[in-house]
Amino acid sequence: MTRTMGVLGGKWKLIIVSNLAGRRLRFGQLAQRLYLTSRKVLTEQLKELEEDGIVRREAFAELPPRVEYSLTEHGLALLPILEQLCAWNSSAPAVEAAS
Repeated sequence: MTRTMGVLGGKWKLIIVSNLAGRRLRFGQLAQRLYLTSRKVLTEQLKELEEDGIVRREAFAELPPRVEYSLTEHGLALLPILEQLCAWNSSAPAVEAAS
């Protein structure tokens, strides 16, 4: 569990994985989808996910430069787990506000 939290414990990592589900996105597209995070944090999180074998970064030698991100096989294996977490959250009892 400690290793798992080390790999996926960043605030934005699971959201990045979710956004890359079944698609390839350029950095700018990811930044638009995750508009609440800074580009610096997004870059750091993507780099860590790439180092951990979750995300694939593909740079194209063209002008202007283009970089696309997608999930590796290891990253794709996370998708059913994320779906289970979403289902678990949907079935959770509503939390009442403190009076």
